[in-house]
Amino acid sequence: MAKLVTFLLSFLAIFLMMSPALSLPLRKGFYQKTCPSAEPIVRSTVKTALVNDPGAGAALIRLHFHDCFVRGCDASILLDSTPSNQAEKDSMGNKGVQGFQFIDEAKAKIEARCPNTVSCSDILAFAARDSVTLAGGLYYDVPSGRRDGRVSFIAEVARNLPDAFFNVTQLKENFARKGLSMEEMVTLSGAHSIGDSHCSSFSKRLHSFNKTSAQDPSMDPSYASFLKTKCPRQLNTRNNLDPLVPFDPVTPNRLDNSYYKNLKRSRGLLASDQVLWNSVLTRKFVKENVNHPRTWAAKFAAAMEHMGSIDVLTGNQGEIRKNCRVVN
Repeated sequence: MAKLVTFLLSFLAIFLMMSPALSLPLRKGFYQKTCPSAEPIVRSTVKTALVNDPGAGAALIRLHFHDCFVRGCDASILLDSTPSNQAEKDSMGNKGVQGFQFIDEAKAKIEARCPNTVSCSDILAFAARDSVTLAGGLYYDVPSGRRDGRVSFIAEVARNLPDAFFNVTQLKENFARKGLSMEEMVTLSGAHSIGDSHCSSFSKRLHSFNKTSAQDPSMDPSYASFLKTKCPRQLNTRNNLDPLVPFDPVTPNRLDNSYYKNLKRSRGLLASDQVLWNSVLTRKFVKENVNHPRTWAAKFAAAMEHMGSIDVLTGNQGEIRKNCRVVN
């Protein structure tokens, strides 16, 4: 009997090693035994980053979102382009995406302590969570065990990321393809209470909205006048003359429900922001988030955790990169 048990265990071990697509669920405390310092190292790195640059938190949250929506949360956005392949990070859809250096820094520290153990995709998920905590006081546990992808294609970005001029139906369909509900879409949009956007992402609302109205009539006129002082009619994007404007000019580095208050006042920066208030499909969620900030905070934490599980690689899928910018 003992020999039979030994044989079965050995067979199972060999099967697990040889299986080409073994997938395991993410779990909290994944590195508790193999690298218990991983999360504290990331947290310390992010904390220092925010001290030196308060906008780093928004950058890391956005980086995580842009990663998860293209090929899943596999750190494909971190890969550099090569002579034979243009990677996601060089897409216009990722223009202005920042925070790569903070992931590199955390990864280097972790590799020195626990080599070949902690994935870049998990580091990015931890960094986004810590940014949420430091910028908004919201904490949530991050289930981990993600593995890193081996490919990154520039063409996949435009097909997967929501556009700044999407209407509610388009946004709903985009998030649904990732397994996220319409309420989660509205909840996660609250991340736009911090950070900024290039003028090119919304200047059409100011100067050339449609054939009958140069300015978007759904935008508060005084807010539009303010934005016009920041964004000239002619943008020279080729020479990088594309100014940045904060999503929330009052508390640009505080993650809270002020984003929804701005929508109610017709002061959403992107067209895809303001439609959440203008549409009857989503206005009720905006109202709830205006009136119940603590409930929104709890929903935001839960939605971030859910987003972090999109199409993850686990088990023996993918790899654990030694350098987040290149495959092993």
